Amino acid sequence: MTDEASFLDGYDPRDYPAVAVTVDVVALTIRDGALCVLLVERGEQPFAGRRALPGGFVREETLDTAALRELAEETGLTAADIDERVHFEQLKTYGNPGRDPRMRIVSVAYLAFAPHLPEPVAGSDAARAYWVPVDEAKDLAFDHDLILADGLERARDKLEYTPLATAFVGDDFTISELRQVYAAVWGEELHAGNFHRKVLSVPGFVESTGETASRGGERGGPKARLYRAGDARLLHPALLRPTREDRVR
Repeated sequence: MTDEASFLDGYDPRDYPAVAVTVDVVALTIRDGALCVLLVERGEQPFAGRRALPGGFVREETLDTAALRELAEETGLTAADIDERVHFEQLKTYGNPGRDPRMRIVSVAYLAFAPHLPEPVAGSDAARAYWVPVDEAKDLAFDHDLILADGLERARDKLEYTPLATAFVGDDFTISELRQVYAAVWGEELHAGNFHRKVLSVPGFVESTGETASRGGERGGPKARLYRAGDARLLHPALLRPTREDRVR
């Protein structure tokens, strides 16, 4: 049997089809009450002029480092800012043949989800960058419609099973303000009474401050109570979307 050193001396990667690796980032935030995604207008071929998710080729770096670099390039955030402020996780890998017309390219997608993300800046290979309501983010380059759909589903799942939504309200907030976050991310109106009851039934999700909001209650009613984020890291029972509740019954 050939030893490893001899094998590597005679190994020629050109004997195999060339494959490259990229990262793509589904960056989501809430702006003016709407869930928005960060898109770039491609400045180079292929798909020049088409909208796409921010991303690029992986250099001599880890996948996480490449995705963080791309996100920082388009938002102006530092790595420390992202680590402190942004929910950041690997989403999924996409490698269907033909997804990129240049060559066989495998892309590892990431989800970045946080409040108060800044106005974007176009990176080196983009003509423009902007926040777009997710309902208007269609006909994207490559297979980015699919990647965006998967990113949205992951973000919506996060609000079901984790207290991530509390990052999008103030230190003290009303249940109504929290419901507006869920409505924006889930893309559907929520029954106020049912939502209020479900939130308070989840141990450790929120805790009362003992105070009421100076901004008044809904529809001119009594001033709403104020809450703060509790110590729960997972929500049990989960705060399921209305459509998902119907599926699991």
